[in-house]
Amino acid sequence: MESAEIRRRWLSFFEERGHAVVPSASLIADDPTLLLVNAGMVPFKPYFLGETKPPAPRATSVQKCVRTPDIEEVGKTTRHGTFFQMCGNFSFGDYFKEGAIKYAWELLTSPVVDGGYGLEPEKLWITVYLDDDEAEQIWREKIGVPAERIQRLGKKDNFWSMGVPGPCGPCSEINYDRGPEFGVEGGPAVNDERYVEIWNLVFMQYERGAGDGKEDFPILGDLPSKNIDTGLGLERLAMILQGVQNMYETDTLRVVMDKATELTGVQYGAAQGTDVSMRVVADHIRTSVMLIGDGVTPGNEGRGYVLRRIMRRAIRNMRLMGATGPVVQDLVDVVINTMGQQYPELVTDRKRIETVALAEEAAFLKAVKGGTNILDTAVSETKAAGGSVLAGDKAFLLHDTWGFPIDLTLEMAAEQGLSVDEPGFRRLMQEQRDRAKADAKAKKTGHADMSAYREIADGSGATEFTGYATTQGESTIVGLLVNGVSAPAASEGDEVEVVLDRTPFYAEGGGQLADQGRIKLDTGAVIEVRDVQQPVPGVSVHKGSVQVGEVTVGASAYAAIDIKRRRAIARAHSATHLTHQALRDALGPTAAQAGSENSPGRFRFDFGSPNAVPGSVLTDVEQKINDVLSRELDVTAEIMSIDEAKKQGAIAEFGEKYGERVRVVTIGDFSKELCGGTHVGNTSQLGLVKLLGESSIGSGVRRVEALVGVDAYNFLAKEHTVVAQLQELVKGRPEELPEKIASMLGKLKDAEKEIEKFRAEKVLQAAAGLAANAQDIHGVALVVGQVADGIGADDLRKLVLDVRVRIPGDRPAVVALFTVANDRPLTVIATNEAARERGLKAGDLVRTAAKTLGGGGGGKPDVAQGGGQNPAAIPEAISAVERLVVETA
Repeated sequence: MESAEIRRRWLSFFEERGHAVVPSASLIADDPTLLLVNAGMVPFKPYFLGETKPPAPRATSVQKCVRTPDIEEVGKTTRHGTFFQMCGNFSFGDYFKEGAIKYAWELLTSPVVDGGYGLEPEKLWITVYLDDDEAEQIWREKIGVPAERIQRLGKKDNFWSMGVPGPCGPCSEINYDRGPEFGVEGGPAVNDERYVEIWNLVFMQYERGAGDGKEDFPILGDLPSKNIDTGLGLERLAMILQGVQNMYETDTLRVVMDKATELTGVQYGAAQGTDVSMRVVADHIRTSVMLIGDGVTPGNEGRGYVLRRIMRRAIRNMRLMGATGPVVQDLVDVVINTMGQQYPELVTDRKRIETVALAEEAAFLKAVKGGTNILDTAVSETKAAGGSVLAGDKAFLLHDTWGFPIDLTLEMAAEQGLSVDEPGFRRLMQEQRDRAKADAKAKKTGHADMSAYREIADGSGATEFTGYATTQGESTIVGLLVNGVSAPAASEGDEVEVVLDRTPFYAEGGGQLADQGRIKLDTGAVIEVRDVQQPVPGVSVHKGSVQVGEVTVGASAYAAIDIKRRRAIARAHSATHLTHQALRDALGPTAAQAGSENSPGRFRFDFGSPNAVPGSVLTDVEQKINDVLSRELDVTAEIMSIDEAKKQGAIAEFGEKYGERVRVVTIGDFSKELCGGTHVGNTSQLGLVKLLGESSIGSGVRRVEALVGVDAYNFLAKEHTVVAQLQELVKGRPEELPEKIASMLGKLKDAEKEIEKFRAEKVLQAAAGLAANAQDIHGVALVVGQVADGIGADDLRKLVLDVRVRIPGDRPAVVALFTVANDRPLTVIATNEAARERGLKAGDLVRTAAKTLGGGGGGKPDVAQGGGQNPAAIPEAISAVERLVVETA
């Protein structure tokens, strides 16, 4: 049974039993404590935590997930992987243990012809929590599982929580016996390689307190509503139903390994080393495609770094297997063709995914070249110091800065006769992981910080937003926090967070900055609002300070936003939609939105593009936008179902989370997007849009910045003034300015070349005199001294080499000259072959001199360069060079 069919049967089974089918959420987690969705229940956390009311009492999904803590173990075993699909069914206060158990057994054991998976009942083993007699009894008496195939396990294995205070409960796991060829008998308590877990049923019935680890926390009591959260690993079930040894041999990964074989000639199963590489490539390329498909782009931080790291590991392993040219295109295409059966958007978005992946491959190959130079320098320094082990911090630098996998550093160092301080490297890596874990743990406490907001939400419900229709209105204060703590009242000067039952203030979201303004109470108290956020979905928190009087919970208030600011932001937001559409028209669908910020009078818009946008294209985009403004198109908003919005061609932003009902903003016949922000009523209200330019903000992502309305006019007015001043200076019309200025710059460049030529000739004139006055040190011609200040490194190098040439080749010669450039001492030292035969090497001499100057240097035995911090030490450095020549010669 193919993976796509396993997924289809799951959703169909539960839909037929009254479950709402929820599409997989984006891998970009809508959760500040997570970089990526790492479990099937993550999109449902707000329902389990009581932050949001679930849309239905029953739900089912097949959720895309990515986990990367054990990324270095991927490939070494057949159990570790970064991407997986978690099939889940959920009950929010509806059915409980008996219902969940019966559904699981029915789907797993029903014949294939009846829509089930057809597993043999006698091969299924059950585990329950140590004292969960209720679950054990249901399995034994209601389902008929023999007592000898039901095992009880402790809190570590069969009790679930989120790792923070909140819902928790016992688990019951369903395991499949793969047979004696996978190890000894005795059930999952004895051998989890033979008895592989395929489905975990979580009975969410308790509330836990604070504590560390999986076992060290108290149970505070029962939840008011009992919930069900189950998860079946699609890849594990596919492994069983397809009769293969491990997940890498299932249909969605085996095809990637087959393509890798085609590209490298290496057969899977031929050798342990190449098998590891094959598995790394298959897993990492699939994960990369899924991440890029959900809008992640390679970068050096956060989820972008996760993507960059796994892509580079995949490319590196292809090279280890002998691939010499680009490979990503072919591998990505195989993944899209395979996974596209389950996620059609991958096929639709093929061009953008390929563009991002190919750009990262090119960037990595370039980084390998640059990192190789750094590695060569580190190897040279290690050998020069008499060492045979490359320092761990050098390996870590290559890994962290250049993206060098450690195996690449190990191999390249070995080629030059060095080993690597792996323990030192691992220690630095562990320190980095520990810092990341500490940060993640600190972020998890955010659930506790949210409790005050959730209490307000539980007591008064969601905040009604009135800002689409009005900019001011009456309301009531239903929540008040002072210094992050709930309070009944606040006084003049207090920093406060205020929750109203209804508000015209827009809370920051969707790239639009929050409204500012004032809240006035009937008592005369005034709150100056600087920011509005939604820490809990649906609850708008107004952040500001009490200017006058006392503020109390329950008081009547009148909220009014800064209208001028709102209108300026609305113009920017509408202009962003126009820019998005104009860029897509010019560059194609790959120019998808990757982020934005709409602020008063200006905006920035991030979009996918592997290359810089030519100036002529940007000019055409700007012209198109302003043409739309002149057409005076109406801007309208409509609420509709997500399916209807997609049918109408509405554009959605990557990473945004949408409900079943969405707001669609339409600008005439030009643009249609899913958007919750505020906009103008007609394009004529924008006045003018001026694109300031575009730049790169990461691999495959560009950013356009622009001004709107009065801000755009002011910018053009200033530019007009500058143009007028230039006209006066060069005595020409505006259209003549580029040519005239280019001509002036050309003449200036020619003059600089002449000056440089004259200066170089003057420097080299000194060469003959320096060579003629060489000292004789035991038969070695030594030219050492300080030349005029201000000579650059290139000119000093030319002078040193010219002096060396003027000394007869059969006479050992050392030329060491010093100067001061930009207030720093500089030295270049050269030796001829005869001197090097006497043991006089330029690199050794430079290191001696540079150390005296308070700096460093290096180079080859024939010529080397160094510098330092202390110009006054040049005489001492000259003496040090002389002493070393005397000692060596």
